[in-house]
Amino acid sequence: QAARGAGKVVNPHTFLSISASIAQINNIARELGKLDPDNARFYSQNARAYGKRLRGLRATALSQLSAASGNELRVATIHGAYDYLLREFGLEVTAVVEPAHGIEPSPSQLKKTIDQLKDLDVQVIFSEMDFPSSYVDTIQRESGVKLYALTHISYGDYSPQKYEEEMRHNLDTVVRAIRDSGA
Repeated sequence: QAARGAGKVVNPHTFLSISASIAQINNIARELGKLDPDNARFYSQNARAYGKRLRGLRATALSQLSAASGNELRVATIHGAYDYLLREFGLEVTAVVEPAHGIEPSPSQLKKTIDQLKDLDVQVIFSEMDFPSSYVDTIQRESGVKLYALTHISYGDYSPQKYEEEMRHNLDTVVRAIRDSGA
């Protein structure tokens, strides 16, 4: 669910973007350095090294696509979490299926969504691995849109490699969706 701040709706899922994650990592390292000046250089070096690894993941994914890839691809998401990630590929979300995160559409909303996906010529829906939705198969079947599952990265067992492993999955999935669509 989007947070509300200063009267506007804010999408809090910045951690699903490599660019935003790198900025957050650098901010955290800088603030830790202020709290612990003796180790400020250590925090800064680790942030730079981690940022370099994340930029490498993004560069690898983007290198698999031509400059024009995805320019005409119309995508939808089950909910608005993936906007920042998809922008890294030059994709804009055309439609969001759930009226609010975790709230399944009513039958009339579902029909309206299917009609909207057809009218807007949406080719791909990105869903969530961690939130299987009973209505997604109906949308896929009725609209003909291809479905690809992304991970929200915030569920399951944690390990030091979790973010990179699951982000790699997301990047590979977006690349596959773009390639499969012929965009």
